[in-house]
Amino acid sequence: MKAISYRAYGGPEVLEYGDVRDPKVGPDTVLVKVRAAALNPVDYKCREGYLDAALDPVFPVIPAWDVAGVVVQPGVAAPEFAVGDEVIGYVREDFLSRGTLAEYVAAPVRTLARKPRNLSFEEAAGLPLAGLTAYQVITKALAVTAGDVVLVHAAAGGVGAFAVQLARHAGARVIGTASERNHAFLRELGAEPVTYGDGLAERVRALAPEGVDAAFDTIGGDTLKLSADLLAPGGRLASIADGSVIALGGQYCFVRPDPADLTRLTELVEQDVLTVHVQETFPLEQAADAFRLIEEGRTRGKIVVRVDWAEEG
Repeated sequence: MKAISYRAYGGPEVLEYGDVRDPKVGPDTVLVKVRAAALNPVDYKCREGYLDAALDPVFPVIPAWDVAGVVVQPGVAAPEFAVGDEVIGYVREDFLSRGTLAEYVAAPVRTLARKPRNLSFEEAAGLPLAGLTAYQVITKALAVTAGDVVLVHAAAGGVGAFAVQLARHAGARVIGTASERNHAFLRELGAEPVTYGDGLAERVRALAPEGVDAAFDTIGGDTLKLSADLLAPGGRLASIADGSVIALGGQYCFVRPDPADLTRLTELVEQDVLTVHVQETFPLEQAADAFRLIEEGRTRGKIVVRVDWAEEG
């Protein structure tokens, strides 16, 4: 099959487009014909070796974990899915090798759920990792409820945009940080936008003089420390970017595959609670350009790689 792969850590230049061996279908896996795969910042961090202490690479590595596609063969111990089912998945295993930037992926059942009926494959591919991250932080780590004032950093990004929508659905008031060009987008999602940079703390305090009830950090460093300072008494803090959040009394969160959570996201999309914004799509053979774009760190919503098949299905 055709795929994007890399044989050593490095920048986008290590990515190769070409033939790799077809995936084997294990008992608890499902062979998915990939229609689209979304990129996330963690994908280029894996490619550069930043997660080497946690995830062993088995080269050549096919990158990316998000997928939307069609089941072509369930494993013998995977009765949950049948041939022809349209699925989405956050296909992360405990090592780097069998990613989703390929024509096919053998996905463990625990990583999959039904694709939302009202989304295209390109839109659906942008839901799993970012949506699960936002869902697990907003509903579990921060336990956002009606009446909360919630601060979301990088609120126009893939994770941030979902976090805004989920917090608003819970009945919270949301303050979202973003560049000025994304302020209109945040207002459409229901957030009150504030601009990054010098004076951010003062701008947030002007909107929430008594502090925020919950803060979702996606940047780390000084932004994390600022978030802790902006909390109201008893406020909750979570970060997906900086483990030092624990020393500040908050939670460090790393998203995990969860079919029940992913199914809930599908339901929320079909109920028009969540929307998926795709900034740009690239064909599989141009995936290196998609990586370069996401590495700029200024995307709105999701960057998606599509697999163009001659036939439908």
